[in-house]
Amino acid sequence: MAYKLLALDMDGTLLNSQKKISPKTAAAIAELSRSGIAVVLSTGRGVAELADYKAELKFMHYGVTISGGLVYDFFNNKPVIAHPLAEDLMLKIIDAGLDERAMIHLLSIDKSLMREDDIQHTPDFQMAVYQDMYNRICTRCEDFKAYAHEHVGEIIKVNMYHRTPESMRRNYERLKNLPLTLAVAETTALESSPRGISKASGLRELCDFLKIDISETVAVGDAPNDIEILKTAGVAAVMGNATDDIKVLADFVTADNDHDGIVKIIEKFF
Repeated sequence: MAYKLLALDMDGTLLNSQKKISPKTAAAIAELSRSGIAVVLSTGRGVAELADYKAELKFMHYGVTISGGLVYDFFNNKPVIAHPLAEDLMLKIIDAGLDERAMIHLLSIDKSLMREDDIQHTPDFQMAVYQDMYNRICTRCEDFKAYAHEHVGEIIKVNMYHRTPESMRRNYERLKNLPLTLAVAETTALESSPRGISKASGLRELCDFLKIDISETVAVGDAPNDIEILKTAGVAAVMGNATDDIKVLADFVTADNDHDGIVKIIEKFF
């Protein structure tokens, strides 16, 4: 099979434990792109949260961002396809987050929004590694419900970072029967997107747009929010740092994200 597209998760996959792209991996994906292969992101992050990697990923034309809610054209700085949350669903998610005293995070097409106090207490939500980024890139929002009402059609996903796994599970149970796609990420994070939206749906939409058959794709991931795309792509490549329940989905298990696992995938499939 001649594969035509490589879809890369970011955290735990493209990024190492220090949230950096290693020089060896950066060089390998840039060279692959120059050879004509579509190297794209497949990430839960929004566009605003990719700013730190702009130089290293300057060759990258497209990305499946916000967990499939936004397929984005980086060269032209515009959405290809966007799937916003309905206002009534946003309000229910926000209420759930407020009741659990979770750190709420709204992702729109071009903004990442959080409360100032939450940003300054990210260790309380098992998210200390992201504190510097949030400090630098987040738009401050103190009234999420008012913002949701005033920006209908703009919010693509709501993340909630909980203080404990038990708190996260309570909100999962509270929201699971709503028309949402729920994904668990990090240690205590719960991601809420419109029903049917996932990294897998975003990959299918991007493949349709690029006229690439889904069988000609290789997807790389490490976490529960990668499950659907790993099941959908032509090849499921899983990082060595993934848990065993993710590795069982793999056609190929590579090295971990601190040892250039992506380079080994490129060498094997491209």
